[in-house]
Amino acid sequence: MIPTISSPRLSRRAMLAALLGVGLASRPARAVSPGMRIASLGGAVTEILYRLGAGPRIAIVDTTSVYPAEALREKPNAGYLRALSAEGLLSVGPDLVIAAEGAGPPAVLEQIREAGIPVAIIAERHTAEGVLEKIRSVGHQVGLEAEAEVLSRAVGTSFAALGERRARIARPARALVVLSLANGRVMAGGRDSTADGILALAGLRNAADGLTGFKPISDEAIIAAAPEVVIVMSNGGHALTADTVFAEGTALAQTPAAAKRALVAMDGLALLGFGPRTPESAEALMRAAYPERAGD
Repeated sequence: MIPTISSPRLSRRAMLAALLGVGLASRPARAVSPGMRIASLGGAVTEILYRLGAGPRIAIVDTTSVYPAEALREKPNAGYLRALSAEGLLSVGPDLVIAAEGAGPPAVLEQIREAGIPVAIIAERHTAEGVLEKIRSVGHQVGLEAEAEVLSRAVGTSFAALGERRARIARPARALVVLSLANGRVMAGGRDSTADGILALAGLRNAADGLTGFKPISDEAIIAAAPEVVIVMSNGGHALTADTVFAEGTALAQTPAAAKRALVAMDGLALLGFGPRTPESAEALMRAAYPERAGD
């Protein structure tokens, strides 16, 4: 009688290998150094890897990895961070996957693990300390702890300087981060979101604190929130204009921000990515929101 192998892990792993047209035995030997062929999933993860000098070791990135520009231009594209496929990732033969928290679907990451490839999930905390920990975590995963410590100290110094400027703000202005504006529906960042985190770092009060995460906000809620500043994504250099955001007859047109034409457009990843550029992005937002403090 011929014995059968009943392990579901081995079976699924073999099926993945068959889909890719390769046998398990033909997989390349794991490199001695950690992560010589890295699947980098998450804009901040990719940015940190490049800052640490590990760009040449990246085998594939996701669509949120827009900085530096050569990442998406030169590396294979795994698709959107939350809609990945195991086949697409495994096709480049990675020996390490580093993914921002929230990457998925979870079943895909489990398939990657079952294929024998380590998957490191990098925690997302929308604070200064969270950014520093993210840098150290990525550095640890790729064996660049010393480089990560140097980078985290430099970024930490920038955060400290930002904190000193923030402490001089007597009254935080109310601000609304608009992720998208389509068909008259405003998608805004509420509590426990990256928007909430960057506003706090920039010395601003989140006008959408009645929401949790990124959600549509009603016209009534926008008027009641009374934002004094509206922040939008520049979307690759194609930012919404003040005429569009504060168009006559809309809820946003009835806010203090509209009266002052107080609209700030910023690169989405720099603003909400919580990577090495976060202190500079928060400072730029602070200066734009408080033009009277330009010389501070």
